[in-house]
Amino acid sequence: MNHQPVTDSRSGQDSRSLPDFPGGTAVSHLCVYDWETADGLHGGSPHLHTVSTEAYVVTAGRGEVHTISAEGPARDALAPGALLWFTPGTIHRLVNIEGLELAVVMSNAGLPEAGDAVLTFPEEIVADPEAYRAAVALPAEGSETERADAARARRDLALEGYRQLLETIEAEGSGAFDRFRHHAVNLVRPRIAEWTEIFEANVGAETERVRSTLAALALGDGSHLDQARVIRGQPRPQPRVFGMCGRLQTWTA
Repeated sequence: MNHQPVTDSRSGQDSRSLPDFPGGTAVSHLCVYDWETADGLHGGSPHLHTVSTEAYVVTAGRGEVHTISAEGPARDALAPGALLWFTPGTIHRLVNIEGLELAVVMSNAGLPEAGDAVLTFPEEIVADPEAYRAAVALPAEGSETERADAARARRDLALEGYRQLLETIEAEGSGAFDRFRHHAVNLVRPRIAEWTEIFEANVGAETERVRSTLAALALGDGSHLDQARVIRGQPRPQPRVFGMCGRLQTWTA
């Protein structure tokens, strides 16, 4: 799920997140939208990630996550204590039944914030990179009401495409899902060089740190333990971010 925190364009690092989060992951707290949808439910924008795996730990409320994967459409109930995750290419839609809140863990910190998610807009939009960029963008400024209206309009457009996709899958089979994923790849392909830099600066650097530590320990060198520290996060003071699926709380050190 791309929750769209602010990213520092110079470093590729999420300027709303804790530094050096374990394993090169990102974490946020999500209050799922309670906005009603055209099909009478409530919730967020369906989308997939092209690179990153996403995990949900339900902390409050009740809801569902609706998915489309290689196994076909599915629905999973969500209640406090529930844990599930999905791999890249899985379309997911969060449905809020009653006060649904989640802790969200994303692999590849920096990539979801850099556009790894592709929303399920109607096919004529996802097949047109320029139209997609216009449809996915939210205003950086404006009142809470104005930004909420923009996020809700984007969500409604993604749900329109999601409904069309489900109908086409039912009529044509998995080829419709394959076609959507093909469009998703074309949308993100121009950004891969940028994403590679972000990955190397975040996940790649963390992996290399662990590799070097293991090599040092094998030689009896535990000097890295001299750098032991505790990092205490504080919630960002500003209003929660309007994400794809709900309002987001992130932390800073």
